[in-house]
Amino acid sequence: MKSFSFAPVASIDATVLILGTMPGTKSLEIQQYYGHTQNNFWRFMFEILNEDFSNDYEIRKALLIKNGIALWDVLQFCERIGSLDSAIKNEISNNFEHFLNLHPHIKTIIFNGQKAAAFFKKHVVLKNTNYEFIILPSTSPANASKTFESKLNEWKIIRKLLKV
Repeated sequence: MKSFSFAPVASIDATVLILGTMPGTKSLEIQQYYGHTQNNFWRFMFEILNEDFSNDYEIRKALLIKNGIALWDVLQFCERIGSLDSAIKNEISNNFEHFLNLHPHIKTIIFNGQKAAAFFKKHVVLKNTNYEFIILPSTSPANASKTFESKLNEWKIIRKLLKV
């Protein structure tokens, strides 16, 4: 199945960019980042940013924008059956040089899982290398090697980056 990523969620003053690989089947179906109810991404964000959890996608996006967080995927296009990153083939990355030029305050790029980082390393070459790169455990339900609490504790580094 051919899959295309979503437009980024970002404001001009974003300082942190969080990157996944490519939206999964459920996310594509409902046209929302991290749309699978068992993915912990949104639970983590609300907890880290000290806000009451919401299922409303507009509130979710506004939470990131309000806190200077941009959200996107490494890949613009791929072929994949199902939602597993290991099934991705014939991938094409997003244009990060252009995106980062439009968002000059971004200083930190966070990868939601090892696969996002690997695809970025494989496909993206940046002229400016003055970014801090951080790989965090995937929030996907497929990543069962760590507990919810363990992953959340690692994701709390965002508080330090944003000084929350």
